[in-house]
Amino acid sequence: MSKFEKYLALWVALCMGLGLLLSQTIPGIGNTINSWQIRGISIPIGICLFLMMYPALLNLQLSELKKLRNSPKPILLTLFSNWIVAPIIAAVLANLFLKGYEQLMVAIILLGSSPCTAMVLVWGKLANGNQEQNVINTSLNTLTIMVLYVPIVTLLTGIQNIPIDRWALLLSALVFIGIPLILGIVSKRIIIRNKGENWFHQVYRPIVGKVAIAALLMTLVVLFSLNGQVLINNFDLLGLVSLPLLLGFVIVVGFNLLITRLFGLSYKEGIITVLIGSSSHFEIAIAAAISMYGVGSLAALGTTMGLFWEVPIMLGLVELGKYLNKRNFWNKETVPTATINY
Repeated sequence: MSKFEKYLALWVALCMGLGLLLSQTIPGIGNTINSWQIRGISIPIGICLFLMMYPALLNLQLSELKKLRNSPKPILLTLFSNWIVAPIIAAVLANLFLKGYEQLMVAIILLGSSPCTAMVLVWGKLANGNQEQNVINTSLNTLTIMVLYVPIVTLLTGIQNIPIDRWALLLSALVFIGIPLILGIVSKRIIIRNKGENWFHQVYRPIVGKVAIAALLMTLVVLFSLNGQVLINNFDLLGLVSLPLLLGFVIVVGFNLLITRLFGLSYKEGIITVLIGSSSHFEIAIAAAISMYGVGSLAALGTTMGLFWEVPIMLGLVELGKYLNKRNFWNKETVPTATINY
């Protein structure tokens, strides 16, 4: 992780502040950006979201999925947390704290129903976790999110009688996961065939990774410049949506720490299970919120708050994991891992 990435939370906050400043100093900037649309989809945001998503989907390694049978327990525990525990906790907390703010409720559900497929590789490396397990899990999440994301969000919003544009949700999954996934698979094969695997991992992926971070920060500037006036008039809403987000992290992290201990996982397995099981795929959450409600919506801003809190929380969780390991929280037995590129 570069020095720039270590302070990602700071850059996120600065870009949010810059967006708010632009909304006040250049009032027409939001309308100008929002006018660049095709069938209701913002062209600038669409490009940024694609550039955010594509590098993450390069992590898919189908060959690693064959190793699932070698050590299925930590993978299955993570899937249970990602697709059962986290979405339910998100829906319950949204109902408790955000009743009457349907867009913010949907934002929490979108975040809780989207398991991470990218940044956990960085968190896992920092924590010295089982990176083979990490790659298997993120590859599996990349595939399962295509199948489960739309049905789970539809189910949880339907239970709470929240009307959503299901076609827009489906379209966002296809456009911002399906297309980048296909392009990722195709481009990866072409590049490796022509340039070799080392060049792909050592040169190409670091470059597109930096582009993804730049696109992420640009997305935040645009989102907050578009909706700056709404935020300033309703600044308390950021604090309101942060409450269930932070409480959700505490509950899900606590659950994952408990089950990794109860099931006797070693540190290297346990910390990866906790990290992946507690994080979210904020890119698809933001994309879905924009597709359903628009660029300048509270739903879009609610999902960006998930990103704002996740970065420092995950860094803190890495340090917590190391501390708990020193206190013999997990099983001492370790599982040999293979050396892989990620």
